[in-house]
Amino acid sequence: MLEKVRYEGAYPTREKADEVVRLVLAGLGRQLTGDARVDLAACLPLEAARVLTAQIPDTQPLTGWAFVKDLAARTGASLATTRWDTGSVFSAVAAYASPDLITRILHQFPTGYALLFGRAELTPAA
Repeated sequence: MLEKVRYEGAYPTREKADEVVRLVLAGLGRQLTGDARVDLAACLPLEAARVLTAQIPDTQPLTGWAFVKDLAARTGASLATTRWDTGSVFSAVAAYASPDLITRILHQFPTGYALLFGRAELTPAA
C-alpha cells in the first residue's frame, strides 16, 4: 500500500508516504462507522487496518471538504497539499476495497467524499 501511495502521490520517500497514509487513515477512522468500517479494515493491509480502527469515530460526521480542512489543521499543511494527500491515500484504499464497498462508504458519508475517492459526485435532481 505504501508503494502505491508513494507512486500515486509522487512522494520522495517511503517515510513521507507512510506519514501521509497514517494521517489520512486516522482521519478516515474518525469518520467511518459500522459494518463499512469493519469491511474496509478487512480489505486493508494489517498495519493500515490498525491505524483505521484505532480511532474512535466522531459523533458528528464531516463533509469531504471539512475532512480535508480538519486534516490540514491537524498537520499545519496547506489545504491543497492535504487534498492531494487525501486523494492519494483514498485511491490506494479504493484499490484494496471492492467498488461496492466504496459505494457503501460514500452513501454513509455527507457530500464531498466521492471526489476524494476519484469518483463523480452525483446528486439527485431537485
